[in-house]
Amino acid sequence: MLPCDNIKRLEIHYTPKHGSWLDMAEIELNVMTRQCLSRRIETIERLRKELSSWEEERNKSKAKIKWHFQTGDAREKLISLYPNLTTN
Repeated sequence: MLPCDNIKRLEIHYTPKHGSWLDMAEIELNVMTRQCLSRRIETIERLRKELSSWEEERNKSKAKIKWHFQTGDAREKLISLYPNLTTN
């Protein structure tokens, strides 16, 4: 398969610049990298098997992300995105 063959399956999705779901996806990808991809994997078939096995085990154990970003933190950190709620 040539690299240009993959472009047929490429889908572009809008992702908000400041989205907590995107941060959680990045955290999950980091976990996958540390737990499953931290070594050389010789073939694409082996990679698929390793990732499938990792995913199955992660789902079976009902692994969760410990998310600490709360609404108050968001209002402070992303102040430009929140309206001023004070009344005069």
